[in-house]
Amino acid sequence: MHDLDVVLRRAGAMRSAILRLALFALTGLCGAAAHAASLDPVVLPKIQSATFEVVAAKPLSDPLTYEKPLPLELLPYQERNDKYNSIGTAFAIGNHRYVTAGHVLLAGVGSLWGPLSLRDAAGHVYAIDKIEKFSLRRDFVVFSLVGEPAGVAALDVDAKPAQNQVVYAVGNALGTGVVIRDGLYTSDTPEQQDGSWKWMRFSAAASPGNSGGPLLDKDGKLIGVVLMKSANENLNYALPISEVLSAPDGVADIDERMPYQLGIVDTTLNNIFKGRISLPLSLADFSASYRKLENAYIDEQLRQLLAKDPDKLFPRGSGSARFLHVAADLSEFPALMVRDSSGEWTSSVKRGPRTALPGNGYVDAGIANGVVLFHLRKPDDVGSRQLYSEPGRLMDTLLKLGFLNRQVGSEKVKITSLGKPVLDTREVDAWHRLWQVRMWAVPDQNGMVITYSLPVPDGYVTMMQLGSGGHQYMNLADMRVLADFIEVDYDGTLAQWKDYLQDTTLLPTMFKDIHVDFEYGHRFSYASKRIRFDFTPTLQKITPNSELTLGFLNVVDRDGIVMDVVDVRVREDANERNWINIQRRVSPSDDPDDDYKSSWRRLVEQKHPYDGVAVSDGDITRISTVAKPPAGAAAAALYSAFYAIEGNHPQAFMKARLDLLMQNLKVIEH
Repeated sequence: MHDLDVVLRRAGAMRSAILRLALFALTGLCGAAAHAASLDPVVLPKIQSATFEVVAAKPLSDPLTYEKPLPLELLPYQERNDKYNSIGTAFAIGNHRYVTAGHVLLAGVGSLWGPLSLRDAAGHVYAIDKIEKFSLRRDFVVFSLVGEPAGVAALDVDAKPAQNQVVYAVGNALGTGVVIRDGLYTSDTPEQQDGSWKWMRFSAAASPGNSGGPLLDKDGKLIGVVLMKSANENLNYALPISEVLSAPDGVADIDERMPYQLGIVDTTLNNIFKGRISLPLSLADFSASYRKLENAYIDEQLRQLLAKDPDKLFPRGSGSARFLHVAADLSEFPALMVRDSSGEWTSSVKRGPRTALPGNGYVDAGIANGVVLFHLRKPDDVGSRQLYSEPGRLMDTLLKLGFLNRQVGSEKVKITSLGKPVLDTREVDAWHRLWQVRMWAVPDQNGMVITYSLPVPDGYVTMMQLGSGGHQYMNLADMRVLADFIEVDYDGTLAQWKDYLQDTTLLPTMFKDIHVDFEYGHRFSYASKRIRFDFTPTLQKITPNSELTLGFLNVVDRDGIVMDVVDVRVREDANERNWINIQRRVSPSDDPDDDYKSSWRRLVEQKHPYDGVAVSDGDITRISTVAKPPAGAAAAALYSAFYAIEGNHPQAFMKARLDLLMQNLKVIEH
């Protein structure tokens, strides 16, 4: 079933009442064509008096910048001039109390639009005062207002309505004011979780904005609260009003099953979000209490998900073994580590097109299991310190991809800047990489854009989520976990590396054991606790445009499992025609496939292609061998040394070049 107001969140996560937030009254499903209402005209004034719009004030200012002035004249007059966003419907039940859908109320929890209010037919707006009853699963709330609207008479109630009678759905359909549409009360159906009550099913049309409105019988008596509709058919659902009236006062009852997923595993948790809040409370205090419970539930779901089969969570368990034995991809584009249906962990990403930027810059975009990923190669005239200290520069650059627009009538207008972030902080992941965490508000859409950005030599690797204003806690919690599963290689020109290495505050902890040193036209050296090597221009040119790539993967050593360099590649320039490559491989366990074991045997026995024999491949000649391990060391890890150069060259020439590389290559790792 679908609520009458729909907001989309990330796939698979908590698809229930927390998802059911009526944030956009003009999006979602469409009801069937309405029949002409034929209620007795005598009761119409009473219905009109008792029924209200639920509204939220539109933002007073817009921090966004657009590619052109917004064509607001394309909006309907009412929408263009209304100071409020229409969210749903509410109605009076007497004793200064009012009812709406629970998910309508939750639309205001954490919303960028501010607290919800009621608006009557004359346009008067009344703030919500106290929350007196609430049920998450039954999806209703009873509340009072600050100041009683004049002339409001409660709707008469029929708590035991008969089926197969004409009924009327009353509500703020499509945000254009309260309308009445008729149909039939066709049947009842048990609620989904454990059949604690029965939903009323009816055929009167209902549209976005109807949520929380009254369902009336043929005499205009209140019989239910309009809440949901079935997918793909005009069959709508209401909560019997008896369920509202019989619910205890002074309690917010939270008891609903909420599946939870995370993009790295195919495990789904199906736990129940459960809690109680003592009422009455002010709207602000209720919202704070609810968010505290919801945030705790999110934390617990993540804890349980990560604790489920912990011995199989990457990089542990047999499902990780294959990946721990592979070589790094040496790709500047990030990937997400995911566990497939067979239990194997693998690197996942689907790359999109590249967007060119001035000054040799570009942005690549991709997606992995619903996680949006970017790689920004900064323009040559932008320094690392400038890029990393100006969050607006990153976001403005990413927006050039055109993924964020504002719909104005029939026209989409590209957003070119989100202004200053409302959050700018840092997080360190499990591998001691420092991520810059930023969050931007999109007030008109009650949305948030959240980025986790990892500084790399040539720019940024960024993970992004877009969500509703009330769900930044969940998005941030998910991204905090996902950061541990982002695979990143570090790539850049030597000029970029020189710039990048100057700001040690942003360097991952793993760089404390890595030393890159060079002097253009004279020497290059690399040293770590595992290997060290150096060379001069006699072997390969060393210029500002030479490119260094460090391939990082998880490594098993005496300190446990750490993130470290397993591949070092130095290219003469970006054309990849001349390059040096030092690669670490480990002794196979019982898990890797036969291809890997065969490759390992060739390494150990120094057979082709590790035999020091030059091979021509088109117009490139390459040669490779195996570095000697330290004396007395077991061959748990071996390093291959590879050299390639453009053109066809004889064995003697290539062997001499390989010897130049090998004479200054030393394996330290035992």
